[in-house]
Amino acid sequence: MSLRKQTPSDFLKQIIGRPVVVKLNSGVDYRGVLACLDGYMNIAIEQTEEYVNGQLKNKYGDAFLRGNNAGIFTCR
Repeated sequence: MSLRKQTPSDFLKQIIGRPVVVKLNSGVDYRGVLACLDGYMNIAIEQTEEYVNGQLKNKYGDAFLRGNNAGIFTCR
């Protein structure tokens, strides 16, 4: 059995359209549906909710997050 190596870019392309959580270096979480991303890891999220210290602070239709601000990226 051979294992296919997968790059982070391959993984991210597979989860477009799925719910994600992006934790910024500042500790703020953004949760929503991954719309797209680019080679610089800039992230566009739809149906976005902003959480500070685990509490919902704002809701946005669409949000654009700069890749250099993202610390942790998870798929829900």
